[in-house]
Amino acid sequence: MNFYQKFKETIFSVAPIMLLVLVLSISVAPIGTYLISRFLLGGVLVIFGLTLFLLGVDIGILPIGERSGAALTSKRNLKLLLTAAFFIGFIITIAEPDVQVLADQVKGISQNVSKWGLIIFIALGVGLFVTLGILRTVMSIPLRVLLILSYSAVFILAFFTPKEFQGVAFDSGGATTGPMTVPFIMALGVGVAAVRSKTTGKQIQTTASDDSFGLTGIASVGPVVAVCLYGLIIVNTQDTVEATHTATEAENAALTNMSVFIELLPKIMQEVANALGPVVLMITLFQIFLIKMPPFQVIRMVRGIILSFVGLVLFMTGANGGFMPAGRELGAVLGKLAISGDKSLILYNAQGLVERSLYIPGVWQIILLITTGCIFGAVTVCAEPAVWVLTDQVENISGGTIKRKVMLIALSTGVAIAIGISMTRIIFGFSLWYILLPGYVLALALTFFCPKLFTGIAFDSGGVASGPMTSTFILSFSLGASAASGGNPAEDAFGVISLVAMTPLIAIQILGIVFKVKSK
Repeated sequence: MNFYQKFKETIFSVAPIMLLVLVLSISVAPIGTYLISRFLLGGVLVIFGLTLFLLGVDIGILPIGERSGAALTSKRNLKLLLTAAFFIGFIITIAEPDVQVLADQVKGISQNVSKWGLIIFIALGVGLFVTLGILRTVMSIPLRVLLILSYSAVFILAFFTPKEFQGVAFDSGGATTGPMTVPFIMALGVGVAAVRSKTTGKQIQTTASDDSFGLTGIASVGPVVAVCLYGLIIVNTQDTVEATHTATEAENAALTNMSVFIELLPKIMQEVANALGPVVLMITLFQIFLIKMPPFQVIRMVRGIILSFVGLVLFMTGANGGFMPAGRELGAVLGKLAISGDKSLILYNAQGLVERSLYIPGVWQIILLITTGCIFGAVTVCAEPAVWVLTDQVENISGGTIKRKVMLIALSTGVAIAIGISMTRIIFGFSLWYILLPGYVLALALTFFCPKLFTGIAFDSGGVASGPMTSTFILSFSLGASAASGGNPAEDAFGVISLVAMTPLIAIQILGIVFKVKSK
């Protein structure tokens, strides 16, 4: 796919977000001319960065993942394959920019949390569950069985986890599967499935339907388990809201001029270099000792990695310099607006004394906040780099049977509902468990009726839908809305990524059931 086609796709993905923010900023939620200018400039960087990144992934990252998975499987050495799978998951998770962002945000609300301690736990979780996912493929274990067992263990463990870590734990499962992790893990899974298909005498199409997808979905369970364990070890619930307010004010004070993009560039380049460095080292070792590609393919791989580096630097610079501050401020404005029209309701006890006061927010203000969140969710998921990688692979492997547009519509619908629910939680403060528990029960129940291909795609989609755009713009929007409306961001805002990761599991499987019925 050429540059112009990728560029056209990214414009259609990012432009709706920019237009929506612009309309809100000049109507019901003014955020200032200066901040909106930064947002628009950040949007331009996001468009060009996403275009270059996707090109680099196509020609540099995906082929390596597929060749590595195929080469490791062809060695017929299960210990080597599983050991390599663990280190692949561990290394690329430590290098994942989304994990760095999430760890910084958690550190901001709890000063006793070790950033690198949290990252190491998450990486161990991913490495372990990538290994389990590869083992499932090799041993032909049904995906449904592994998912049901894994999520049952997750919810039992999360029940005993401190409340402040529950939202972070489920958010980590979505944030882990970002623009670096998803392409490599998915390609690794496809390569392993393809070789196992040939060695077992199965047809390629059958393998694509049963085994090519699902590894990303399995990998995203690991961080939830890991952070739950970390939360049981590190229990800190003090100064949560104060730390969040302080960090927000300090960040807004520091980023007051357009030179913020230049100021952010060295840090972003270092983060992206840290993200790509271990992956490049791992690819180099694979090239020397395992896959041994010819020179022209090595040159193509290097070009892809360079494009990925430049694209990810531009993307993250635009997101951090323009999207995050605008999202946080827009959420704060709408959050204040949601409670500005409230009415006090005084409750009296049997003796006629005031027992407590309740606040009833204005109806139209709540509707505005929820509707805005739904629209942001629908359009933001289309701007996720990993979503484009996934939908492109699905369309290719299915031979064009599953169209990219249909996948995007289903994902957008699911994520829109997720953000709408998150905004409702911020206003009314009900527990995240009321949504997550029945949601995952429904998602796992659908696996009994949905075609295996769509089940794998659905659980992969849950991870890829919650990428850098969600971690930056949507989470910032939620933090701003929660803080401005008087809530506790540690409990109300965190959890939004987990809902974004959950709803595609249901939406895509429903799409699969409809596809199955129509096929008959």
